[in-house]
Amino acid sequence: MRATYIFGAGDVRVVDAPDPTLRRPTDALVRVVRSCICGSDLHPFHNAEPVEGGKPIGHEFVGVVEEVGDEVRTVRPGDFVIAPFLISCGHCEFCSAGLHTSCVNGGWWGDLDGLGTPGGQSEAMLVPLADGTLVPVPGVGDDTDERMLASLLTLSDVYGTGWHAARTGGVTEGSTVTVIGDGAVGLLAVLSARQQGAGRIVLMGRHEARTDLGREYGATDVVAERGDEGIAAVKELTDGGSPVVLECVGHLPAYEQALGVVRPGGTISRVGVPQYSDGPVGRVLFGPNVTLTGGVAPVRAYIEQLLPGVLDGSVDPGRVFDRTLSLEETPAGYAAMDGREAIKVMLRP
Repeated sequence: MRATYIFGAGDVRVVDAPDPTLRRPTDALVRVVRSCICGSDLHPFHNAEPVEGGKPIGHEFVGVVEEVGDEVRTVRPGDFVIAPFLISCGHCEFCSAGLHTSCVNGGWWGDLDGLGTPGGQSEAMLVPLADGTLVPVPGVGDDTDERMLASLLTLSDVYGTGWHAARTGGVTEGSTVTVIGDGAVGLLAVLSARQQGAGRIVLMGRHEARTDLGREYGATDVVAERGDEGIAAVKELTDGGSPVVLECVGHLPAYEQALGVVRPGGTISRVGVPQYSDGPVGRVLFGPNVTLTGGVAPVRAYIEQLLPGVLDGSVDPGRVFDRTLSLEETPAGYAAMDGREAIKVMLRP
């Protein structure tokens, strides 16, 4: 099959890779219908050390089940399925508590040496723990329109991540919320905050095409400035600071912006993968009684809750995909997202 591998910083290639095969009775084989490039994929694109032979990349996909192991019960060949960005068993203590990202039996896509899984930017996937991981979607198939496929694909990661930001941030009816970042996660955090009842949503972003979509998703205000100027603008809009701040970038300056705009007694929820090891966590949080929460989103816990709105068209999270390319064009997709020419690129094998 054809699959995307990363060979080092800036070096992404589509190569011939072994076809996945069933290895355990709990496995399923899935033909990928759509996958995509995640903003977090840009971190290794910028920083990965050279790897001889490369390694698979990608963790978001939807597809059709082709084959299942003898012990698989919840999906069958022909089912259209959503695959969350982490593998989980569905029954350990953490999965039972809705924290599938800490599953004691699960793992990551692209773990060729362990679970034997390719990366999601491929033509086919081996899915371990299929009953716990995959979510079947009745009535959907290859002939489903592109807009619906895009929205279903967001349930594998970015929509659930935006939802997690708003939920852990404590958004309730009438909340004032500031969202930092106008990438796909930030935009879907805006949508999620609106769905969870936020009354005022300030979006900090400076790319007009993105912030325009943010307004359509529910942002009431946009602040393009950064640093002290941006902090002052948000404080003016929120009467001294935002009770809820959703940090959807992962870089230290974005976290520092969050610290600058949060109101005493407020909450900062971080869902951008941190690209820093050290940051302010002492008196700057302790003195004003600021809560720091968030973390890697257990999107598997949210899919069934968010799926009905996608299927009935009442929400349209797939609009964050503003470019669709063939799998062979994946390197161009990385370049487009890295150059801020695309919000999020969908891939068509």
